[in-house]
Amino acid sequence: MSLGLIPEPRSVLEFEGSLDLGAGGFVRGTGGLEGAAALAASWMNEALALRGSAARLRASASERAGAVPLLSFVADPSLPAEDYRLEIGPEGAVARASSREGAVHAASTLRQLVLSEGAVLPALRIEDGPRFAWRGAMLDCARNFFRPEFIERFIDLMALHKLNRFHWHLTDDQAWRLEIASHPEITKLGSRRRDLRYPSWVRYNEGSYSREDARRLVAYAAERGIVVVPEIETPGHVLALLASHPELSCRGAAAEGGAFAPDDRYGIFEDILCAGSDSVFDLLGEVYDEVASIFPGPWVHAGGDEALKGRWNSCPRCRSRMEAEGLGDAELLQGWFMDKVAAMLAARGKRMIGWDEILDGAREGAPASADVIVMSWRGAAGGIEAAREGYDAVMCPQTKACYLDHKHLDLAEEPGNIGVCTVEDSYGFDPVPAELSREEAAHILGGQGNIWTEFMYFGRQVEYMAFPRLCALSEVFWSPSETRDFASFERRMGKHGLRLDQLGVNRYRGPFRAIN
Repeated sequence: MSLGLIPEPRSVLEFEGSLDLGAGGFVRGTGGLEGAAALAASWMNEALALRGSAARLRASASERAGAVPLLSFVADPSLPAEDYRLEIGPEGAVARASSREGAVHAASTLRQLVLSEGAVLPALRIEDGPRFAWRGAMLDCARNFFRPEFIERFIDLMALHKLNRFHWHLTDDQAWRLEIASHPEITKLGSRRRDLRYPSWVRYNEGSYSREDARRLVAYAAERGIVVVPEIETPGHVLALLASHPELSCRGAAAEGGAFAPDDRYGIFEDILCAGSDSVFDLLGEVYDEVASIFPGPWVHAGGDEALKGRWNSCPRCRSRMEAEGLGDAELLQGWFMDKVAAMLAARGKRMIGWDEILDGAREGAPASADVIVMSWRGAAGGIEAAREGYDAVMCPQTKACYLDHKHLDLAEEPGNIGVCTVEDSYGFDPVPAELSREEAAHILGGQGNIWTEFMYFGRQVEYMAFPRLCALSEVFWSPSETRDFASFERRMGKHGLRLDQLGVNRYRGPFRAIN
């Protein structure tokens, strides 16, 4: 039978017989996998209810002596960190893993099986594990605000597909969404703007995430084996920050033309943080202190993209900085700026991630910290350069692969941004460029799908743009490259699409291939 699992496991063997969950039973985890066992019971109960079954599983570590669990999660230190082994037979099921993450992946597979097969699961043995360590999805909550409840749902859908990095884009020209306790003015002035695209009535796009919201989402993601990676943009894309701190711009507090404000337009703006002002780094330090306390993961994304240099070139303070640091031009000044940010984050126990522009200054002799991670978005070139120069890289090119705000098809009525990215385009992507040697390729950590929300106002729109292209990317990031086959993926999506339907996902249902 076709199980229709996505991403496709490394190895699946099916046997005669089945496991009937109809009578219920208990799920037990041992060796640190108790939490994963409880999550599996919760997911499977939800799936059973959606399939109309009255069967229920209970997570328990205190059943009577000798009681045999219906499902066991057993610690197996011989398995790699995210691998799992799942065996289902007529008497019960056993999931083995060496880590919580591996056990959660086994639980995700069980969830998929119950969603498609109901209370009677086929006897099988699955041995599985990921190709890449970084399997991400980015959600832009700066351009449009999404409630924490939707983000929890999005994280849950990530876990269903064994994705493990939630890149949370929190600040931009259009809004600053993360509350900073030491600077409440930032979200007070930076998280609300008029939306001028609606001429007949006034609409405000507003909202921010409290420290409690963020901590709740971090914990929710961690329970599902996902690390939250916050993004705080610098030195460009900062109009929402300048709304409360105009003194941090090159034009200063008395900027000609009036006060700064979050912008309704989308694009690249001239005003950026003044690289010649020590006050910029003082405030960033206070922001990073709070970010480090909220997000326990090892990474903070610092942006670094699309920073126009016109203000720096005409700013006396920036020119003085370039002279004092021996920097020949503004590109080298950005390299210096981002290197300073990387050092500030490292002092707080965080590794900086930046868009591939952070290499622009490095080409001319002002390299960023060797410990930074480069996100290659302007195609594959940034990732290739990063890997060859010894940097780790995450591949998320906008060119027909990873930008899920692009249209599914080249149709006028399709929502989405400029560009087309079919499901087949996403599935055909490989994060490791062919130009790299084996040693260079080891620096490619994986990839991610990016969802920019300039034209998405509701979670239902995000789901429509994400799925099933995010399903395709999940298989790219997880499954062995030599076994990937688009025709097989299309067939499996028939069954997997029904799983998404049961979960109420507003998925795209059109052709997976370009229409010629």
